[in-house]
Amino acid sequence: MKTKEFLKELDNKNIKQLNESLIKQRDKLHELKRDLALGKVKNISEIPKVKKQIAQIITVINIKAGKLLESDLKEPDNE
Repeated sequence: MKTKEFLKELDNKNIKQLNESLIKQRDKLHELKRDLALGKVKNISEIPKVKKQIAQIITVINIKAGKLLESDLKEPDNE
């Protein structure tokens, strides 16, 4: 999947869905590392791609959490 498409997909998800995606990607990374140690991995370049996707998911979660926090902290104008 292309990076722009992946980021658009992440942007359309809520924080709960992002956390689920993060768990899946971390599990995938764990499996890849285990298979690498056992000599089963044929495509080694997949590991950095998964790491990058994990970082992108965490970044989107932090951005969305920050926006939620900012909206909770803003006081309404009482004019």
